[in-house]
Amino acid sequence: MIITVIGSGYVGLVSGTCFADFGHEVICVDKAEDKIEKLKNGEIPIYEPGLEELVASNVKAGRLSFTTELAEPVRKADVVFIAVGTPSRRGDGHADLSYVYAAAEEIASSLDGFTVVVTKSTVPVGTGDEVERIIRQTNPDADFEVVSNPEFLREGAAISDFKRPDRIVVGLSSERAKAVMTEVYRPLYLNHSPLLFTSRRTSELIKYAGNAFLAMKITFINEIADLSEAVGANVQDVARGIGLDNRIGSKFLNAGPGYGGSCFPKDTLALVKTAQDNSSPVRLIETTCSINDQRKRSMSKKVAAAVGGDVRGKKIAVLGLTFKPNTDDMRDSPALSIVQALQDKGADIHAYDPEGMEAAVELMDDVTFGSNAYEIAKNAHALVIVTEWDAFRVLDFGRLKEEMASPVLVDLRNIYGKEEVEKHGFSYTCIGRPDEEI
Repeated sequence: MIITVIGSGYVGLVSGTCFADFGHEVICVDKAEDKIEKLKNGEIPIYEPGLEELVASNVKAGRLSFTTELAEPVRKADVVFIAVGTPSRRGDGHADLSYVYAAAEEIASSLDGFTVVVTKSTVPVGTGDEVERIIRQTNPDADFEVVSNPEFLREGAAISDFKRPDRIVVGLSSERAKAVMTEVYRPLYLNHSPLLFTSRRTSELIKYAGNAFLAMKITFINEIADLSEAVGANVQDVARGIGLDNRIGSKFLNAGPGYGGSCFPKDTLALVKTAQDNSSPVRLIETTCSINDQRKRSMSKKVAAAVGGDVRGKKIAVLGLTFKPNTDDMRDSPALSIVQALQDKGADIHAYDPEGMEAAVELMDDVTFGSNAYEIAKNAHALVIVTEWDAFRVLDFGRLKEEMASPVLVDLRNIYGKEEVEKHGFSYTCIGRPDEEI
């Protein structure tokens, strides 16, 4: 099939590349000329393991191409995916759908023959209806169907998630569109990946409901971590104990400094706003958003307590800035709030991240960036692990102790054991685990 993807950001680029790898002819469109030029030269604008090689092989095979021109790729396409950004709108927290609606209007003017227009972007319930209205108003003679097909990609594992999905959700209302979407995903369907057809509005809500539930699960275990600290329990054992219950499951039960990233913060907020607009408030998700925002800044109190109660004038070394490992994404990362809170308390922040440094420089003021963990730890009063990159799981504590002004480790991801760290002469602070462990 011929597939055109509007938007060559994270979702558009990964989806387009994987569709090409299935054997479809894919054209990725983006208005950003510098991005398209880089892609044509084999430069990938995001960090995602395996993506650079997959793009290169499909470009070489002639199945994947990039352009800034929209009209011709849409005219020749069987399916057009809208994969533009839907950031939180300033002022009210609603999803900003201006890019989606602008894309719909441009698509409408170029449609030729029956075309399935798919919203791949994460959008509130009812967006597909508006996309359909815009296209019909712009081009009354167009022969098309609007479909919802939300993405469920985890940054750092996106290619695997796309090719081996838990499910493929498709919201539509016609057999013509169903036949086309079945063909699009035929390689996965043949491998028995569940293809769930629903109404368009149901599909749109599935995406938001899924992300909100996972965000709530993270927030739940974080609150249990605080309770564990108060009563002397071990949150990791609690998580194992409840996670073995098949009704609960073990995923997303890792206590930490709060969730971040491009999806959970904006999608939970957008769901809250959608629910409020429809007079059906989602109180659990409202509370989840509030707790998570507070939690990220509150982590600075743990750091302060670890260095004697006051960080003013002290050097704090921060390891990990992206919201999770194996990505360069800094959007709503807990590190942003933690660093700002420490700076508000007077700390001198030095930081390092394996992939997020370029983005961090643009987002963080008055931070000294280093080239590795040991460089930023020199003369530091505390070392704080914020993101659990694999490189931070094998630190040389003997070397760190020699470099640091005081051997203090604050492990906000619980990747080390207390005994393991303290045998090197370090003071160790973690989340939700007792002072003495069995």
